[in-house]
Amino acid sequence: MIGVMTAVNVLETEDEGLAAGVRALEQEALALKALAESLDENFVQAVAILGAAKGRVVVTGMGKNGHIGNKIAATLASTGTPSYFVHPGEASHGDLGMVTRDDVVLALSNSGETVELTDFVTYCRRFSIPLVAITARRESMLARAADVLLLLPPVAEACPLGLAPTTSTTMTLALGDALAIALIEKRHFTATDFRKFHPGGALGKRLMTVRDLMHGEPSIPLATPETPMSEALLTMSAKGFGCVGVVDADGKLIGIITDGDLRRHMNDSLLTRHVGEVMTPHPRSVLPSLLAAEAVGRMNDWRVTNLFVVEEDRPVGVLHLHDCLRAGIV
Repeated sequence: MIGVMTAVNVLETEDEGLAAGVRALEQEALALKALAESLDENFVQAVAILGAAKGRVVVTGMGKNGHIGNKIAATLASTGTPSYFVHPGEASHGDLGMVTRDDVVLALSNSGETVELTDFVTYCRRFSIPLVAITARRESMLARAADVLLLLPPVAEACPLGLAPTTSTTMTLALGDALAIALIEKRHFTATDFRKFHPGGALGKRLMTVRDLMHGEPSIPLATPETPMSEALLTMSAKGFGCVGVVDADGKLIGIITDGDLRRHMNDSLLTRHVGEVMTPHPRSVLPSLLAAEAVGRMNDWRVTNLFVVEEDRPVGVLHLHDCLRAGIV
């Protein structure tokens, strides 16, 4: 009987925990909806000020907002807006020297009365450094001092005690993401730009382009339609790709000879023929700007292991499947 009662108590506790988790997420989802509906011309001004900074965006915040600030700074930096985080406590002991007149400060404080931010705000006002504030209190010290105020809507914390920063920090984090996304579009930031800041790991591999992996000059195996097959075979063997690209008088790719073409034309007269008689016209090719992962997909679909890389129909490289696999592109 005791065992049964214990099991029932555990189930009841688990049900209560699940309900609390769902409730918290639903509250935060509602808060984000309210935040989205509250954005106005102040958000536009904030994006303009952050995007126009000649220096960096300096993010600061205390406690939980400090952790959120670190993430916002990292997101901005990785998406084309130079940014870093400065702890407000350390700022009062010398780190204010890291902030220049060319910078913009993004300060985070739910109450807007965080004592540790006082010196930071005073410094910004003294040296005319633009200050963008994210806070929930319009009449707070931080809100009054800011050049642009991003006001969080009045939504209760998900914490049942109303004490732990939960809903407020979620809104602040999301607002930081919104600023970063708006700046990405403002700067016309591309996947290629993004890869410059993410060269390592799985993300870097996903963003590698054909140009990053292709073999360029002088490794490209090429011949003209008039080239004797005996010379074309030597070129194919020397370059090691198992194929030869065929170019016209303007240097444009018009055909290809592969192992398959050789098998189809294998007879006593093969070596006496010319490339134009053996080649397959209109070969498949890719642009150097194509993502390597997409090129691998095309090679799989087309059942080939090599692709010529062209610009304005002229071959500038050869992409081999094995090079993509070695780079971790699958």
